[in-house]
Amino acid sequence: MKVVIIGCGRVGSGLANALSEEGHHVVVIDKSKRAFRRLDVGFLGKTIVGSGFDRDALSSAGAHEADALAAVTSGDNSNILCARIARENYQIPNVVARIYDPRRAEIYQRLGIPTVATVTWTIDQVRRWLLPETSPHSWSDASGSLLIIERPLPEALAGRSLSALGIPGEIQLIAVTRSGVSRLDVKDLVGQERDMLQFAVVAGAEDKLNELLQGAPR
Repeated sequence: MKVVIIGCGRVGSGLANALSEEGHHVVVIDKSKRAFRRLDVGFLGKTIVGSGFDRDALSSAGAHEADALAAVTSGDNSNILCARIARENYQIPNVVARIYDPRRAEIYQRLGIPTVATVTWTIDQVRRWLLPETSPHSWSDASGSLLIIERPLPEALAGRSLSALGIPGEIQLIAVTRSGVSRLDVKDLVGQERDMLQFAVVAGAEDKLNELLQGAPR
């Protein structure tokens, strides 16, 4: 794949190094030439000094042929502008913008611009480990209509089949993480202590999931 990365900070350089190592064609754009020092010695991609929303820089990066673009600078406005230009002017199919302000990220997602809200993601990740039973969903689609929710296995379900744990059309058990390994063969599994259950849940059915787990027969 041909990938353009706007911003060569910790996230941008880490992403560029990883994708380059995997064999992808990577072009990194940053306003500062010194930022490229973060790239690995073996980085095989291209670097361009310039702005991610400058047409000359994007043309030099081959944006018109790119398969994906990630805008991961330190500025929300710059990242959103880069993402919009990539989508609207260059028709790049896979575009994502890094956003620090959670409220902005939610607005732009509703407008169809994929975003990664770093503050929200960090808070959610920490809370999931501190309070797994009350933590919010770990993922949702852009429309917010489908959620992925993790819950620990209720003690009452240890030793019982997990095949019937769900509500048709609203809640479906899709995976079980056991001893650090995620498994998809949920229909064949019997619950074990310390299992972590992953559910696909239609938005609005979260309370039903809680009732389903709390009402598990003892």
